[in-house]
Amino acid sequence: MLVDANVPADVVAHVAWHHLASKALSVPGEKRPSVDALFLGEAIASAFDLYLVGRALGHAPSSTFLASQVDAMAETASSSGLGEDAFEVLLEGVAADPEEAFARLRELLSDASSTLFACSDAGAALGALAELEAHRFGPLLYRYELANWVLYARAYGDPEPSAAVRAVERSIREAKDPLAWLEEHWVRPALR
Repeated sequence: MLVDANVPADVVAHVAWHHLASKALSVPGEKRPSVDALFLGEAIASAFDLYLVGRALGHAPSSTFLASQVDAMAETASSSGLGEDAFEVLLEGVAADPEEAFARLRELLSDASSTLFACSDAGAALGALAELEAHRFGPLLYRYELANWVLYARAYGDPEPSAAVRAVERSIREAKDPLAWLEEHWVRPALR
């Protein structure tokens, strides 16, 4: 449902990553995507938002996208106990290397969603999240509504692990530049 006559560019990019992930990770004949595929697609789309923040900080510091995203990130980071100075340092790191920020956040989101999906109760989930909070982007983890990801995956995903998706996950993790890997393997073929 559209709430406005315009769709922000970051929303278009987010949806485009979901489309590319669905296209690349779907298995012909399967009615439901694997849970692995759902989590990988969401991790890529969400981490790309942070990449855009890093690029905008360096090139368009007065953008409305940046204002809304950084305010929301600051609120989440503050709620997680990260002080203003530490948050500024975090943003400086994202601006200095947006590609690296994308890679590390994407890994964290993939790991967090898979770990939470495997938890059998709230206590186990809380313990898993507590361990992930020490990650560089741990203070931003709650911004991504991982509980919704897990609930959606439980309702609509096939829990059977996908060897193909795990191979893509490994390739992205091993790539020197994960965004370049995604561009080469997902974006360029989709433009042909």
